[in-house]
Amino acid sequence: MVKVIITMALGDCWKSLSWFYYQYILVTALYMLEPWERTVFNSLLISVAGMAVYTGYVFMPQHIMAILHYFEVVQ
Repeated sequence: MVKVIITMALGDCWKSLSWFYYQYILVTALYMLEPWERTVFNSLLISVAGMAVYTGYVFMPQHIMAILHYFEVVQ
């Protein structure tokens, strides 16, 4: 019984993820590209997003502290 419920939950999750991916392909017009072009585009997009997150993680605390020092919130 539990196995059936887990299988159904995973199936629903996969169906939902597939729907979101389909929407992403339609909104960005990637459906017109060949599979290798779509892979290159997605790789570049993930790389840029990853670099932005990393840069924010590394440099944002320094900038926030500089702003707090400027406004004399932190001594």
